[in-house]
Amino acid sequence: MADIEFTRIDRDLVVHAKAVLDLCRGLGLRVVTAESCTGGLVAAVLTEAPGSSETIEGGFVTYSNDAKQSAIGVPEALILAHGAVSEPVARAMAEGALAHSLADVAVAITGIAGPGGGSEAKPVGLVHFAAARRGVVTRHVERRFGDLGRGVIRRRSVEQALDLLAEIARQPLVA
Repeated sequence: MADIEFTRIDRDLVVHAKAVLDLCRGLGLRVVTAESCTGGLVAAVLTEAPGSSETIEGGFVTYSNDAKQSAIGVPEALILAHGAVSEPVARAMAEGALAHSLADVAVAITGIAGPGGGSEAKPVGLVHFAAARRGVVTRHVERRFGDLGRGVIRRRSVEQALDLLAEIARQPLVA
């Protein structure tokens, strides 16, 4: 087996993550992640930032459909009706992560990073994001990054997830 070199997490992503954590900390919000195609990269980037333990509640890597169901309560019927890579499943992942944690805000990612697995309806590079916050309407973003390569799609997904997390943190509570 060839040695695999572990490289440091991209400094720009850590700076971005620290800004999001500072925002959440200032608002008194705890964060949880629910990740599929990013495989825990959002949580890794967030926890790379110094002082992250004050804000990070935890993370769920729910790569398989079974994990989505058992760990964070995504209904099987939702996955069967829409597919794992869909807006309804992303929303259910974010809301499920909140329900299965003590966090105040959650971000979820499900997509097709490639190189295979895509179809005409759901091509490689399609990623659905959702962010949930207690007392706020869940937000959704769909990105079609294109077939840019697995690493690029996953990195861009981390960036988008951090942006969405900051956006939901800034949202005023619904009365």
